[in-house]
Amino acid sequence: MKLALAVLVSGRGTNLQAVLDAVADGRLSAVISGVVCDRRGALALERAAKAGVPTALVCMEDYPSRKEWEVALADAVEALEPRPDLVVLAGFMRILSPAFLERFGGQVINIHPSLLPAFPGLDAQKQALDRGVKFSGCTVHYVDAGCDTGPIIGQRVVPVLPDDDVDSLSERILEQEHELLVEVLSGFAARWEEEHKE
Repeated sequence: MKLALAVLVSGRGTNLQAVLDAVADGRLSAVISGVVCDRRGALALERAAKAGVPTALVCMEDYPSRKEWEVALADAVEALEPRPDLVVLAGFMRILSPAFLERFGGQVINIHPSLLPAFPGLDAQKQALDRGVKFSGCTVHYVDAGCDTGPIIGQRVVPVLPDDDVDSLSERILEQEHELLVEVLSGFAARWEEEHKE
């Protein structure tokens, strides 16, 4: 029995691609039950489809209220087969409420492009450059009801170079995000298999 993942995305899906590649080449012993996206036309949906992974589109503007959208989002995740054991936010750009998180037993993680608790929220790389820090990086953490405030699982440090701009720093952090996310998920998968030995 392998760890079943649901991946929530909003954009290009490069972290999703890192996970898809790791599953495909055997570095990550998990199955991706499906990819759920909140934005039409997101490249992440194409990446999932190309890999033969089921997708669902749940756009907030299609629902009368945020609460109804979030219920539909949770329903879409729960409907995946096999039912996900872990929900991975990989470039998913919305904060989720306790109602969503409780449906998945708190087993929701996120990857963020800073060394949390520094620079939560949007434009973390710009925040780091504006503050003049010497180091930034990325963090995988459990998701709680706050904005990037949940318990930290793993981090990678990335030096901020003197000539960095937002694009160059973002690109170097993203490379580490891909490695860190797969590393963290591999740890989850190993523990899952140990706990579910027949």
